[in-house]
Amino acid sequence: MMTLANTGKATESAEESEAEKSPIDIEAISSHTDVVLGLPMGTTTRAVMDRHLPGIAKELNRLLGEDLGADDDSDVRKLVREGTRLIDLTNRPNAETPTFGTYIYLRNVALLTRRLMWIYTERNGLSAP
Repeated sequence: MMTLANTGKATESAEESEAEKSPIDIEAISSHTDVVLGLPMGTTTRAVMDRHLPGIAKELNRLLGEDLGADDDSDVRKLVREGTRLIDLTNRPNAETPTFGTYIYLRNVALLTRRLMWIYTERNGLSAP
């Protein structure tokens, strides 16, 4: 009989999939979108925008993984397509993206995240914050 060493990968995978299946935190998403939408265009630094970028994209991605009713509603389908396009790594801002472009991207992601969050709360009988 051969004994194999446990590398911990199975545990990590189980923890990751469990975390991915955790409920959507509506209050956290609402708070984060409030912060992003409250960033003033003229005084917000690129570093501040770059700090918000991964989190807001992750929140949008989590909502896109939920059943939002896209199969039955062409408006939701359109929003899901837009969200999928926005979170695609090739469309995200990078070091060469002008600061204004990053600012607009963050606002677009935050606004779409809010719309999808509203749809999610409606479909699941939750109250939006």
